[in-house]
Amino acid sequence: MQRFTELKVWQRSHALVLQVYRLTRGFPADERYGIMSQLRRAALSVPTNIAEGSKRQGSQDYARFLNIAEGSLVETEYLVMVSRDLGYTTPGAAEPLLNEIKEIAGMLHSLRTKVEQQG
Repeated sequence: MQRFTELKVWQRSHALVLQVYRLTRGFPADERYGIMSQLRRAALSVPTNIAEGSKRQGSQDYARFLNIAEGSLVETEYLVMVSRDLGYTTPGAAEPLLNEIKEIAGMLHSLRTKVEQQG
């Protein structure tokens, strides 16, 4: 298996984390421990679980971590949506993130399916 940093899905999810951190800098101060914190943690969980899972013994364990990453990605998607709907970010800033999340979701699903077939 290739190193996690060479996986396109990891690279794109890492870039998503950076985008989320930049986006949340503009959130209200009273959301520091609310949506801002939860959104950052959810986004960060995606590449973190890809990385951790890549070093697990066996395909089944790796696939489980990829599934956790998928769950965190869906959480990220919802939190971006609610941030937009609450007016913490503009639709113009949220939509590119939501589109990227959908693409990463497809990539993650494909990788998990491939890993499960190896097991």
